[in-house]
Amino acid sequence: MSTTEWLKPLERILDCPVRLVKMQLSEWNDIAEKNHYLQAEEHGRSLALEGQRVQREDKMWVAVRVDEHEIEVLEIEGSRFEESTLDLLSLMLRWNETRPAHDKAAGKLTESEKTARSIGEWIQEQFESGEPGQSMPDHLTAGGKLFADMIPFLLVTEYSNTKQAAYVELEKLLRSFLAEEILLIPLREQEWLIWGPVSLLKEADSEVFDDDDEESVEDNLASICLGLHEMLASEWIGECHLAVSHPIRPAKGIVETTAALRETINLGRKFHVGSNIHFPWNLQLERLLNSIPESQRARYLEQSLKRTELFVEAEMLATLETFFSLDCNVSETAKKLYIHRNTLLYRLDKLKQETGLDVRQFRDAVLVKIILLLYKVTKRH
Repeated sequence: MSTTEWLKPLERILDCPVRLVKMQLSEWNDIAEKNHYLQAEEHGRSLALEGQRVQREDKMWVAVRVDEHEIEVLEIEGSRFEESTLDLLSLMLRWNETRPAHDKAAGKLTESEKTARSIGEWIQEQFESGEPGQSMPDHLTAGGKLFADMIPFLLVTEYSNTKQAAYVELEKLLRSFLAEEILLIPLREQEWLIWGPVSLLKEADSEVFDDDDEESVEDNLASICLGLHEMLASEWIGECHLAVSHPIRPAKGIVETTAALRETINLGRKFHVGSNIHFPWNLQLERLLNSIPESQRARYLEQSLKRTELFVEAEMLATLETFFSLDCNVSETAKKLYIHRNTLLYRLDKLKQETGLDVRQFRDAVLVKIILLLYKVTKRH
């Protein structure tokens, strides 16, 4: 969880302004000596550890993160707090410090993780500022590497008690599966932005790859995403959602890409429950329907379902889902459902007789597809 995400809830709990400030460790020690130091000392020397507190006039300072020369302090406005509340806050900060050593890399981050976390914080700041159109600052572009085309993935884990914070472990897995030239950026809690080299597309299908063949690119992206999800689900994180988009230059469009991938996963989870891999090029209709006010969607669905309950019968739902997934191909649908072609035609004719909609006609197929998508969303409310 980023700093900005836990500071706001803490302000609501304490009902007072809270902010993070940095200072030199020597300055902290001076303050601790000159003011009422509330924590233990060792051999007469103040210990700078996470969770320690110093009361200074109308402010309470709590040590959050201690480095060799610098300390990050939680500055809390006000002076009247229950001792139990402050003890609990200190306990939480000390617990954070005792997380597994591989997560903290012995108190120090690798250079790649430092850069990645800085980029992640910058992305979050852009969203919170309400002006997410800015280009990435030069000092965050990894020496210019992010000006090259890369493939963006967004990973969202299902459970907060997973090994989500193990940056080094996840980075190692991604490098072994994708390539050495990956960039892993932690965003919000349970959310990771992954950048892979565009050369993965050519490796996925070197014989038929064509830069101008968009369908081929999307097929290869889908294949890479499927393999990546399978690896992550089985070897690291368990249940998770993964989205991928077309290659772009991170330095120029990282914020917009993050927003688009978040929308892709949200739409996929909303309209296609049970699916864990999501592609933006397959969700255009869902994006359009999602932009329609919920009351209008519900009213249209209610009017449609008044004509017949056949739409929501399990057998018909499965038939139509398969039919649409196979581009309305009768023969392939019958084969996939393990039924005779005439059985499938009978079901489609039955739908036509009761609703007046023939899904073998493009216009009617679109209407039925919309009804099914709206039904998926509204039936869960």
